[in-house]
Amino acid sequence: MKLFKSFISAFLMYSRIPIPQIEWKEENRRYALCFFPFVGAVIGIIFILWKYICTLLNIGNFLFAAVSVIIPIIISGGIHLDGFCDVCDAKNSFADKNKKLEIMSDPHIGSFAAINLCLYLILQFGLFCEIKSYPTIFIIAAGYILSRALSGIAAVTFRNAKNGGLLQKFAFPAHRKITIAFLTAIIILSCAAMIFSDIFIGISAIIGAGISFAYYRISAYKNFGGITGDLAGWFLQICEISVLLFAVIGEKLSEVLL
Repeated sequence: MKLFKSFISAFLMYSRIPIPQIEWKEENRRYALCFFPFVGAVIGIIFILWKYICTLLNIGNFLFAAVSVIIPIIISGGIHLDGFCDVCDAKNSFADKNKKLEIMSDPHIGSFAAINLCLYLILQFGLFCEIKSYPTIFIIAAGYILSRALSGIAAVTFRNAKNGGLLQKFAFPAHRKITIAFLTAIIILSCAAMIFSDIFIGISAIIGAGISFAYYRISAYKNFGGITGDLAGWFLQICEISVLLFAVIGEKLSEVLL
């Protein structure tokens, strides 16, 4: 029952999928981070189905890419993009750590957030337009799972930038050893699925995820003294577009070299 309530808690927090309500308390969030990647699995499955529909109905690359950009936003409710925008405003302020944390707490969107959001979505749209093969589609779908597993690992292992906050509500009550073990297994399975789909493109995408994870820790510690819920959302967006970018690069290189 605790596992089921943790599963529900994960989907209530990190998705807009209609699901039964449960009481919001620490006991029900003990294993919630373990199930965070399952939200990514839903996004990945819908993404694959959308590609299949596009192939079946001969839908062009532009519409395929546009809907592919929208799918994660619809499923997640934009919670991670919100964090991405907050962090972009804070980082571009070039203020001290405390001021940056204060800026991230401001609900209003700034000019730097708007600029970075537009650039992000344009790049994401362009990359989706370049996808040609189904193995790349499967790899990107697995990336939605991998990014959330890495985010969950970071939540229970990285230093927190402040006391309290939404991230703490999930990280603090989490059973640390079980969460790390479970998410590590998901990371291994996700990477294995990527490599199985296409070894060259899969390894390229995994490298992209690894680089984004290292950058997450370095940037978070340097600029904020640790991580927050907004930074977790920012990382998720960076990781997803890194997987997409490196998968497309891998696909292009495999066409030339192999």
